[in-house]
Amino acid sequence: MNAFEEAQEQLKRSLAIFPVGNQLRTRLTRAEREVTVSIPLTMDNGSTKVFEGYRVQYSNLRGPYKGGIRFHPDADINEVTALAFWMTFKCAVTNIPMGGGKGGITVNPRELSKGEVERLSRGWVRALAPVLGPERDVPAPDVNTTPEIMTWMADEYQKLTGDTRNATFTGKPIAQGGSEGRGVATGMGGFYVFEALRDVLKLPKTVSVVIQGMGNVGGNAAKIFHEHGHTILAMSDSKGGIYSAGGLEPEAVEKYKKENGSLEGFPGAEHISNEKLLELSCDVLVPAALENQITQKNAQSIKAKVVLELANGPTSTKADDILFRKGIAVVPDILANAGGVVVSTYEWEQNLKNEHWSEKDVLNKLRELLNRESKNVWELSVKLSTDLRRAAFALALERLEESLDAKIAK
Repeated sequence: MNAFEEAQEQLKRSLAIFPVGNQLRTRLTRAEREVTVSIPLTMDNGSTKVFEGYRVQYSNLRGPYKGGIRFHPDADINEVTALAFWMTFKCAVTNIPMGGGKGGITVNPRELSKGEVERLSRGWVRALAPVLGPERDVPAPDVNTTPEIMTWMADEYQKLTGDTRNATFTGKPIAQGGSEGRGVATGMGGFYVFEALRDVLKLPKTVSVVIQGMGNVGGNAAKIFHEHGHTILAMSDSKGGIYSAGGLEPEAVEKYKKENGSLEGFPGAEHISNEKLLELSCDVLVPAALENQITQKNAQSIKAKVVLELANGPTSTKADDILFRKGIAVVPDILANAGGVVVSTYEWEQNLKNEHWSEKDVLNKLRELLNRESKNVWELSVKLSTDLRRAAFALALERLEESLDAKIAK
């Protein structure tokens, strides 16, 4: 199945245990708008290349569309639509006033110069500006997009529209209207969800952790778990991983990767593949890379006690069933990695109010929200005798139906 078919299968399974009205059910089978654009780019050598860009606006039942923009060679309309679908549920399960959207460009940004990346980023905004805006659609960073890219995009949008509120793009640098705490929000949010559920998941006070992915999310998660006294057994990037039974120092691992370009040869650790990394024995496995990492093929070999999904869509539905039968709890992406979109929403709110909150205030608000909603998901899973993913979807469906009923009543 492609990513969107997988997402729809998750919905179907959730509806089987938590039915909703036919109108909502039907609306959730399709995005409200899918836009594909051609973005011509003048390369540094004077030639022109055309790149394909996307914005999918899945549902605005609960507020403006919200969701990241990814620059990746494998980005396509199916993947972006699936991510927009998941964002719809992520915003509902965390009870923030946003709908679901996602965007992207099919490109490997590592093959472009900085100037070419900037021109491409501005080209995406020029092509899609008519469907963006603080009350309409509020994009943010995702895979291979950065605060600097958000600055270029925000600047281009302001030039095109004259809107000076600076609230159309989030994930900006702090000096350009970004929020304190945004950089660590997804990793920190995952840790807050873990803390909220640790006792009910019967995890020890100090856990062993395996992390796949060393981008912003996986890198920060490794540091946060380590700082709180937990043991990081393994870390990986796209080329492979390293394992040490005695534990890794995430700061040292990141420094080594930066200096050497990969993790190979890291002293005192065994080099392993990403496939083997997923199958290591540990308390908490954190997939923090791309979709479709735990599947029917390898689920039987997973030895973690808990899977904490910090990537979007890393576990297939067939794998979910295998893990559930094995007694391995999967804390779903729509809850576990929601810290990023929550703090993005806080940034949007600060921009609209022309306020700037301290990092302490932002992270306290995030912890309180994720603690509450994690417990709501757990209680619903017990009530419905189901796994945490279907419980999270059920909670989101309940809130989406309330929003639809309120719109109809108007």
